[in-house]
Amino acid sequence: MTQKIALITGASRGLGYALAEALSADHHIVAVARTVGALEELDDAIQARGGQATLAPMDITKADAMAQLCRSIYDRWGGIALWAHTAVHAAPLTPANHMALKDWEKSVAINLSAMGHLVPYIAPLLGEEGDALFFEDPRGGEKFFGHYGTTKAAQIALARSWQAETARIGPRVHILTPRPMATASRSRFYPGEDRSALAHPHDEAARLLAELRAD
Repeated sequence: MTQKIALITGASRGLGYALAEALSADHHIVAVARTVGALEELDDAIQARGGQATLAPMDITKADAMAQLCRSIYDRWGGIALWAHTAVHAAPLTPANHMALKDWEKSVAINLSAMGHLVPYIAPLLGEEGDALFFEDPRGGEKFFGHYGTTKAAQIALARSWQAETARIGPRVHILTPRPMATASRSRFYPGEDRSALAHPHDEAARLLAELRAD
């Protein structure tokens, strides 16, 4: 690779958007999300900072599409330096015995099942020296978080397994814990919350990347 490539899955908003902007200072960003308009806004923001991005308006749950993207990345650049996985589905809060099947299935598909093809497809692009970033959320097991908490906790369990398996051989797998942030996902969980007390995603992106570089 002649330049460092950062792949951001879930790049259209929140922490993913902020990480893409921050990393664009020294990476070419491959930004994956389903919302074309939001990706275009990200591209404008990155260009305004003097960076460059490749937009990939894709659904991470579609294995064939993600396989094609990874093949295209390999053909163009040979690999990536970093993968940050921030894509998440925040299903409505509800008691476990009132969960709607469609919300459960969407949570499983996005938060967990997608990992079954993303990790095998992206690991070869990272090689031995790349960094994979996942983001912990402590709400697994809390009341009303049955959809989100269960599937997010399972995602992180898989990331921990991969982290242990690659500790000596790479890639480096990092599990970081963001502070509560003023994001759209959090607003769905806590609609009446005082957002002024929450961290801004851009500040958290800077803090988490500093933590990563200090490792």
